[in-house]
Amino acid sequence: MKQEMSLPNDYRPVESEPFMNDRQLEYFRRKLLVWKEELLSDCRGKTEGLQDGTRNAPDEADRASEETDRTLELRTRDRQRKLVAKIDSALQRIDNGDYGYCSVTGDPISLKRLDARPIATMSLAAQEQHERSEKVHRDP
Repeated sequence: MKQEMSLPNDYRPVESEPFMNDRQLEYFRRKLLVWKEELLSDCRGKTEGLQDGTRNAPDEADRASEETDRTLELRTRDRQRKLVAKIDSALQRIDNGDYGYCSVTGDPISLKRLDARPIATMSLAAQEQHERSEKVHRDP
């Protein structure tokens, strides 16, 4: 396993450094790992809540409300599961040396975009083009 790099607590990647240098990669690795742990911790708590909340409410409206809440919670958990998979994929790209580069153009993804969305796989321009293309194919 790779030895952990020391980073100052206030370190933020800046455009003036070499793109995706060791410090930037470590910064994003830590950011992704913290985000993943928060999601997993949140999921663990909610799973326990779902198990506790499986009582049978005597009132039909209460049962319907519980079922709606449960469905919404299951949808949220599914989104979180998909997000964890994207985080794992980003961590794999860090290990492979592909992190921070657009999967479409191969160009660097801006540090500002990666800081806001560290699982990004496309530059902003490529993402916008992708979304326009999806909209064209989706609309009747």
